Amino acid sequence: MKFWIRRVVFYIVTLWAAVSLNFLLPRMLPGDPAAIMLGKLRRANGNRPLSEETIQAITSILGAEKGTSLWDQYLAYWGRMLHGDLGVSSTRYPAPVGELIAAALPWTVTLVGAATVISFVIGIVAGAWVGWKRGTWIDQFVPVTTFLQSIPYFWLALVLVAVFSVQLGLLPIIGGYDVFEYPMGPEWTPAFFGSVFVHALLPAATIVISSVGGWLLGMRNMMVQTMAEDYVLTAEAKGLRPSRIRRAYAARNASIPSLAGFGIALGFVVAGSIVTEQVFSYPGIGKLMIQAVQGLDYALMQGVFLVITLTVLAANFLIDLLYGFIDPRVRRNG
Repeated sequence: MKFWIRRVVFYIVTLWAAVSLNFLLPRMLPGDPAAIMLGKLRRANGNRPLSEETIQAITSILGAEKGTSLWDQYLAYWGRMLHGDLGVSSTRYPAPVGELIAAALPWTVTLVGAATVISFVIGIVAGAWVGWKRGTWIDQFVPVTTFLQSIPYFWLALVLVAVFSVQLGLLPIIGGYDVFEYPMGPEWTPAFFGSVFVHALLPAATIVISSVGGWLLGMRNMMVQTMAEDYVLTAEAKGLRPSRIRRAYAARNASIPSLAGFGIALGFVVAGSIVTEQVFSYPGIGKLMIQAVQGLDYALMQGVFLVITLTVLAANFLIDLLYGFIDPRVRRNG
């Protein structure tokens, strides 16, 4: 019971610290969302002065915290957050931040989540096989995949675009779907999902190629270490089939650390792949974050960072509880 209480208290304190930093950091940056929005409206209006009604409306929505103490702003921020109000975006005014995140989140979760699962499965299966066949020519997969993992995201993405989109013309370059075929937005039709699948192939391939090497190397090393354990040697001495030893004794135990890493990786799925989404103009959280930073949209930045923080903390919390449930030593020592 003490272990569970300590874990819960730790993550509550961590959540409070993360939300507090999310509140403080934008307010330490130069600039004012209301002033930025008014400047954009003046430029769009040919630098002519805006009406007093427009200035008051923008200020009341984006600059309502002016003149109030930091503590009052902090309490108001917690109150709005607990009610699901993340503010109004200044770059896409008057769209609420919550709606923008809700629109971008499914794209990122689908793309990055699927790519993470695919790279994990390929890496674990291939790593178990390479570890089982250590010392043979199959070991050459390790430096190849490690080299692919070291290639910068944006360079690999640009190479895939140049080859499969520009030279061969097989796959689309940008977007989450064909906007010319579906000008009114997403539809729940098989044809639309086919368009989404085709547009996701290159971004997903970039993520898989760049990440599969880490899973393969980790699983391969754990497989080699596990095969030296006494219970594996005992299974071999009993004359069990090699396939059963590999699957039921070696691979199953060697994959436990990778499963923990996979749980944490799933927590970072919501953060998206910023560079990949930017290169392919994919309408996910990563691209939304870039737009918020470029447009000094503090409310949108806060909302995106908050969603990412909550997801990562939730994933780590579940992994901690799972480990404590599986391994009694963690409960005793934690």
